[in-house]
Amino acid sequence: MKKIITSKSLLLGSAIALNSLVAVAAEPLDICPDAASKAAIFSGLTALLKDAQKQENGGFGFHMWAAVVNRAGQVCAVARSGANTDSQWPGSRVISAQKANTANSFSLPGFALSTANLHQATQNGGSLFGLQLSNPVDTSVAYAGEAANYGSVIDAMVGKKIGGVNVFGGGLALYNSSGAILGAVGVSGDSSCADHNIAWRIRHAANMDFVPAGPSPTGNDQLIYTGETGTAGSAGFEHPDCGHGEKNITKILPATQKVAK
Repeated sequence: MKKIITSKSLLLGSAIALNSLVAVAAEPLDICPDAASKAAIFSGLTALLKDAQKQENGGFGFHMWAAVVNRAGQVCAVARSGANTDSQWPGSRVISAQKANTANSFSLPGFALSTANLHQATQNGGSLFGLQLSNPVDTSVAYAGEAANYGSVIDAMVGKKIGGVNVFGGGLALYNSSGAILGAVGVSGDSSCADHNIAWRIRHAANMDFVPAGPSPTGNDQLIYTGETGTAGSAGFEHPDCGHGEKNITKILPATQKVAK
């Protein structure tokens, strides 16, 4: 295990790195089955979030919350980039976990949907209108525990299922190098477009972006800005431009990886 922990592929923790080497099982692998794996994911997520937040992402440059859930929707870790719990929007802690839950809940082994991809279809008159009300947040999980522990390894959300459906940018499913979906990451605290950019950077740095397919023109779960679908993408999966330079960053984000055949 120590050799795995020191490898570059382990950027979200030893559990994810280990499971990246295991063949796809009949049931999804649990990336955080115990306290040690949760602590490892927390450590990796915190480092990746801080690094991604410091980069140019558009938006306002605010500090962020991030959360990882396993395939069952259980929260593995909640992290923050700021020094204190009030360095980020307090409401974004729950939203980050909600985004992770959404991306996990509506992505499949063969097709990924980011939370940004769900925006257009869930608007009034859209084909998925009302989806955001279908799996409500468990408030007994969301607001439990001491606020001083939020974004730490003992955040009260860890180990529990948060629920919730969020339909703007910041949530991405996690796919390992074998093409298995292992859960999702959610990020919140800035504009929704900047949240998406930061989540994208985290997933790429964690080597968890072997996305099989998606609705974007490039065949993945990239944010599709309204009016840019063209002929290659799937209409109905667009997201508005947030208007603070995020769009230009989205265009130059690293490409998702393909599973070797």
